Amino acid sequence: MPAYKRILLKLSGEALMGDDAYGINRATIVRMVREIQEVVQLGCEVAVVIGGGNIFRGVAGGSVGMDRATADYMGMLATVMNSLALADTMRQEGMTARVMSAISIEQVVEPYVRPKALQYLEEGKVVIFAAGTGNPFFTTDTAAALRGAEIGAQIVLKATKVDGVYTADPKKDPEATRYTQISFDEAITKNLQVLDATAFALCRDQKLPIKVFSIFKAGALKRVVMGEDEGTLVHV
Repeated sequence: MPAYKRILLKLSGEALMGDDAYGINRATIVRMVREIQEVVQLGCEVAVVIGGGNIFRGVAGGSVGMDRATADYMGMLATVMNSLALADTMRQEGMTARVMSAISIEQVVEPYVRPKALQYLEEGKVVIFAAGTGNPFFTTDTAAALRGAEIGAQIVLKATKVDGVYTADPKKDPEATRYTQISFDEAITKNLQVLDATAFALCRDQKLPIKVFSIFKAGALKRVVMGEDEGTLVHV
């Protein structure tokens, strides 16, 4: 039995690049979808928030001199592209996914409506939340925390390149060790960058735990959902 009935999975756009310089790597997205499919088959309800950094990153060179709000809206549109790619790959793998966008592009994807999202989850469909929160100045981390709270997810799963939160950067410090669990307050005190500050505060206020794990580690998502020792749990 899975340890969680309903999860919110936060994927970075960069995770879709694989070893490519930008865009979506086909083999990588298929592998990710199969990892998600495994937990859906366990009976877990899955919602996904995906970033857009593989297509456009507001703080990168391309947006120098650009109005921050404009850059953020471009980033939101990039997440819509990623969401469509993810949903289509799921369809090809025999899954049913629905993309719901925080900004209105009704010819392409349906708008985000909370009761409809809850209905889809109860029907066993994967719901992909696109376009972040629909507002500039907020990251997709914040969108993940917000949607996680709205749909009553039991946990936010932050998929990264490292397999948890470490005492120091494991690439720079060979002595760095992984926390199996840590409190919100301790993470703040030690200045561990789990999620961005707004998202982190929202999860803490809503008592919504966060699990940080590596999406590049085969079977890690399933182990997290089964409640095994994988990644780092951040809790109240």
